Amino acid sequence: MTEPAIPLPERIDFLLVEGFSALAFFSTVEPLRVANRLAAQPLFAWRLHSADGEPVAASSGMRVVVDAPLAALDPPGTLIVCAGFHPERGLGRAGLAALRRFGRGGGRFGAIDTGIVLLAQAGVAGPGPVAIHWEAESGFREAWPQIAVADALYTLSERLFSCAGGTAALDMMLERIARAHGLAFANAVAEQFIHDRIRPAGEGQRMAADQRLAIRDPHLLRAITAMEAHLDLPLRSADLARQAGVGVRRLERLFLAHLGVSPQRHYRRLRLERARVLLETTDLRVLDVALATGFDSASALTRDLRRAFGITATAARRGTRFARAATAD
Repeated sequence: MTEPAIPLPERIDFLLVEGFSALAFFSTVEPLRVANRLAAQPLFAWRLHSADGEPVAASSGMRVVVDAPLAALDPPGTLIVCAGFHPERGLGRAGLAALRRFGRGGGRFGAIDTGIVLLAQAGVAGPGPVAIHWEAESGFREAWPQIAVADALYTLSERLFSCAGGTAALDMMLERIARAHGLAFANAVAEQFIHDRIRPAGEGQRMAADQRLAIRDPHLLRAITAMEAHLDLPLRSADLARQAGVGVRRLERLFLAHLGVSPQRHYRRLRLERARVLLETTDLRVLDVALATGFDSASALTRDLRRAFGITATAARRGTRFARAATAD
């Protein structure tokens, strides 16, 4: 499959949102630069925008000078929205209206990390599937259940492409280059980054549990997989042991030997980590978050959050990543 023919150089505009991921942004733009160099002609041309035309700070604090405000953007073309922990910062109603105007004018969209949140808020994300960073996925699903989310590094379609951020942006752009200019050329671009292969879109974002936790015991891995699949309705120790294929005491010894904690303590930690993410990335009530992570009450969740992380549910909520916004002009 190849991309529709686009006159050269292909024009790509970037919208940098306060707190954007610098790694993901540079992983997106650098393949374009290298492609131009290897082709010895301008295959791509790009400009940077912010909501107001002022420099934008990345999540690292590094400030990037842009070429123009978002209002100066004219369709058609491609606009890639680059965001991070707080995609709603610095855009507002005028910015969302500008995204809608660009879409109505025939513009195509790309989204990096949580950039898809802004496209969803503007009503231009379509039905999906879309890709978003795994940490923000549950909040996005809650806010926009009508938009399909893929458990993938990136997604590509004619009007919208999206990726989970980080180095997935590099693979996504290399795949776009391959579709437009051939796989051999895209591989040559990849080699310039010491990148030995272009990862396919469908690869999962997270490491497998055995790699992530450096665990090889199959019984322990089965127990942890069962825990991660049942955070809302926690399994009893006997049920966990049954799914792991060992007795309760053997399972307890395995957890202590490999992780230094009991099965139920590890289980509670997983549920608290999920609760913290939901508090940061959704506008769910604290009680709803508690019930979604297996706690009997908001007070029980708040008490355990304080013990585990030294924060209250209210403090976690202050870091809210995004919230649903009105889509009317």
